[in-house]
Amino acid sequence: MHKQRLEAFSDAVIAIILTIMVLEFKVPHGADFAALKPLLPVALSYVLSFLYIGIYWNSHHHLLQGTRLVNGTVLWANLHLLFWLSLVPFATSWMGENHFAAATLTVYGGLLLMAGVAYFVLQNCIIAVEGPDSLLARAIGTDWKGKASLLLYLAGIGASFWLPWVAGAIYVAVALMWLVPDKRIERVVAKPEERPGTSPPLPDHRARARRIRR
Repeated sequence: MHKQRLEAFSDAVIAIILTIMVLEFKVPHGADFAALKPLLPVALSYVLSFLYIGIYWNSHHHLLQGTRLVNGTVLWANLHLLFWLSLVPFATSWMGENHFAAATLTVYGGLLLMAGVAYFVLQNCIIAVEGPDSLLARAIGTDWKGKASLLLYLAGIGASFWLPWVAGAIYVAVALMWLVPDKRIERVVAKPEERPGTSPPLPDHRARARRIRR
């Protein structure tokens, strides 16, 4: 199957997730800047979650750039990822409303972990369809960044029971790590000669003959 419907559906769901998160902001009753102070934890949790959803949208886009076809397994793996991402607004609101309490950070980290696992599963399902020698498989490589993220989420979940601020710092660090543009897939997609079933463009013999005559 072609990937267009999967891309369109995923984009729509992610757009709805972002919309739901911003709707969690409650208008303060006061008319001065002091009235905004209670909203600070909510705003910080919103910014962090917005970054994470944006990172997943970017990564999902790049992943499908290197994909030609999908099958039923890929469709279900994609839904699995969207399921965990759809729960982020709930965890974001709970964490902000309770000023980053330990339990809220544990749940938030658990959602980040499950979303990371779901993305890893989706990535490998696509590689299984494309083949081990495909463009995407070569671009992903060992994926140390993705594996390191999962380990850091686990560390954050563990830290949330004793040092909640450490857990929050770990979640922020992972987001910052992914803000650095990942050029692996872009580099491979930009080189036609590395795509399966393609070859470099043939030289223009007529242009070369004209240069010789000159």
